[in-house]
Amino acid sequence: MGTGWSLHAASAVSGLAAGVEAAFGRVVRQMSQWEPDSDLSRFNRAPAGAWRRIPPEFAHVVAAALDIADASDGAFDPTLGAITENWGFGSRGPVDRIPCDAPVVDRRIELDAMNSRIRRSEGAQLDLSGIAKGYGVDLAAEWLLGQGVRHFLLELGGELRGQGIRPDGQPWWVDVEMPPTSSIAPWRIALHDLSVATSGNYRRGFVADGRHYSHSFDPATGRPIVSAVSSVTVLHRSCMMADGWATALTVLGPEKAIALADAQGLAASMVAGNREYVSREWRAMLG
Repeated sequence: MGTGWSLHAASAVSGLAAGVEAAFGRVVRQMSQWEPDSDLSRFNRAPAGAWRRIPPEFAHVVAAALDIADASDGAFDPTLGAITENWGFGSRGPVDRIPCDAPVVDRRIELDAMNSRIRRSEGAQLDLSGIAKGYGVDLAAEWLLGQGVRHFLLELGGELRGQGIRPDGQPWWVDVEMPPTSSIAPWRIALHDLSVATSGNYRRGFVADGRHYSHSFDPATGRPIVSAVSSVTVLHRSCMMADGWATALTVLGPEKAIALADAQGLAASMVAGNREYVSREWRAMLG
């Protein structure tokens, strides 16, 4: 997945690292946009309009992605694969110039959940980079729980899930990453059976003609987002849902994002400029 991972576990069970890596490997084999033989890459190369069977884990993530897309009125869009490739955030690697605007096309992914199969419209290609990493954390965490490991903190590329408590009886404390230009103090969160994901516009991107272009895209324009939002953090029991919603809220301006988080009952914090916005559920967790 192009990143590192870490595990802190209070357990005498052996072979944990290999099991966690096997779970991450399953996600890569199924959902990586960078692996040419992944299920996702083969689906994107398959003829449009044809149903294609996919593994159940893949179908589960597509279902969650489509649910978030629907609930966010398209702010989260898993059909942007061709556009993110064109802007240098896919398997072909980075670009050094701004690409031409892509024509407006019909982008649809349909899921037949009962039979674990999907199909796409001509203009749609899957890109699950805004949600699959969080799912990888969940998949590895469920494997750990299945091995009888009840107390651990698992991190993959900045997405974290904490279960149980530390050996000293304390919860798994983590600090929320803040944008490097922000003077806002980071939140310290106790991850007790809870996950956290942060989407930051400062993390990935490229510079062309003296301007920084984010890896977060506005589905309405097919271009990197242009807003003061620099960071969104979401807390959720599911790391996959925290990851997907952090991506979705990043696309919206502060007012719309927090209003949507309130409507969805999400604990979310957003940094825009040097100002912080928090949802009602986030404030409730402070009590």
